[in-house]
Amino acid sequence: MNGRTRRLSALLPNLLLGLAIVIMLFPFVWMLMMSLKTQVQNTAAVPLWFFTPTLENYRNVIERNNFLQFTKNSMIVAVTATALGMLLGLPAAYAIARFKQRGLSLWILVSRIIPYITFLLPLFLVFTRLNLIGSYTALIISHLIITLPLIVWITIAFFEDIPTDLEEAALVDGSSRVGAFVRIILPLVAPGIVTAGILAMIFSWNQFLFSLILGGPNTKTVPVAVFNFLSYGSQDYGAIAAAAVLITLPIILLSLTVQKYIVKGLTAGGVKG
Repeated sequence: MNGRTRRLSALLPNLLLGLAIVIMLFPFVWMLMMSLKTQVQNTAAVPLWFFTPTLENYRNVIERNNFLQFTKNSMIVAVTATALGMLLGLPAAYAIARFKQRGLSLWILVSRIIPYITFLLPLFLVFTRLNLIGSYTALIISHLIITLPLIVWITIAFFEDIPTDLEEAALVDGSSRVGAFVRIILPLVAPGIVTAGILAMIFSWNQFLFSLILGGPNTKTVPVAVFNFLSYGSQDYGAIAAAAVLITLPIILLSLTVQKYIVKGLTAGGVKG
């Protein structure tokens, strides 16, 4: 293999990586550009790449559509559903890992794979009987179907990596099993907890179906708010794009802030030995 061939072989992976990055980022860049254009520019026959940006779409979304309230609703539902998922899921994952309940972990995976619409009708009937349709309670409980299996499935591998000797030593020193779990085990699996929590919150934040059917005017979340910008007569593409940017931005900032923990968590969970 001559020098030119070696250089081409080294360059090809970088070109493919660059192409993949461009393909993944293009929809977001296009969405950002649409949010800064007027309706006339967005509906032009030939796409405009050079234009004078305007923030009118963002003002329209925030001031005229109570978007901050929708964002607050999404934050309440996503954070609470993730916190409850942690409270219930971490002990469950620990028990599955320690007692080798492979069958139970498989059922949790199956519940994660089942389409969410399967749960929608039973939940709707139950919450209707309880007069909870349109409440935060209904949304948070329904979002547990998203967050709980995900948290359990991700953190099982991390608990399996913790030697049982650490717990036994803590028990010998007089600690209870709960105390050993809280003070010793949980700090050791912190990367996995952060990873599971961030992914669960992202899935909850983006959930549309449960929020559309089980939510109400006062608990409407941001995905439903964006959907309401669509109409049969016309579509305000700039406002839709601006709302989509506002929805995506918190998740992007959160992911960038904790990206090192996510990478560490995803790689640590797959290492055995």
